[in-house]
Amino acid sequence: MKTEEQTTEVIEVPTLQKRVKEMLDQGYRLVQIGCTNTGEAYEINYSFDKDYHFVNMRIVIAPGTELASISSSYPGAFIYENEIHDLYGITVTGMNIDFGGTLYTTSIAHPFGITIQKKDE
Repeated sequence: MKTEEQTTEVIEVPTLQKRVKEMLDQGYRLVQIGCTNTGEAYEINYSFDKDYHFVNMRIVIAPGTELASISSSYPGAFIYENEIHDLYGITVTGMNIDFGGTLYTTSIAHPFGITIQKKDE
């Protein structure tokens, strides 16, 4: 069984909208958006597919960084973006459907968010 090569391109936040639009224009579909708390930052992976060829774009952001929605290019992205907001506390601006923090009901706000602890001086 042959395994298809998957590429991962690390991009900067300001180029996200442009790169996503390029993927749409080339006929790629959005497969998923996943977020991971790395301890000091958030790694967000956008996965696209065309004819069984996967392309991943990765951005790494610091806590407090706002992220622009890609729902103007991929309308279904709103569900991933609301999830990222509710579970990680990342502000996503311009979503086509914004649940306002109510997609998930959790006992604590942003359970997968980065906790910054201040050291006692």
